[in-house]
Amino acid sequence: MSEKFGQDGMQFNTFDAFEDAGDGGNSSEEKVHVRVQQRNGRKCITTVAGLAGDLDIKRICKAFKKNFSCNGAVQQDEDESEVVQLQGDQRTNVKSFLVDQEICTSDSIVLHGF
Repeated sequence: MSEKFGQDGMQFNTFDAFEDAGDGGNSSEEKVHVRVQQRNGRKCITTVAGLAGDLDIKRICKAFKKNFSCNGAVQQDEDESEVVQLQGDQRTNVKSFLVDQEICTSDSIVLHGF
């Protein structure tokens, strides 16, 4: 039989679901997570977490607010990291801004949400 089939003739999937997860977070480049959270009704908040610690997060938040015409704030996370909160669904805007300004690469940005 071929390599995909086991001894019993059952087909085993060779797809690795955790292939893009890396080796448990020990990769040299951390992921930037951009999430959207529903508030009430049509209102939602975009959060940007995982930006590098050596960046000026307040300055990036100010640029987000100016470029996207929305309000925003820098909040402290439970694990003492800084998270940027923006009004509205700004996921695609944040991703294009971070790539255009060369703050991080496109493959290191993960978009979450509906």
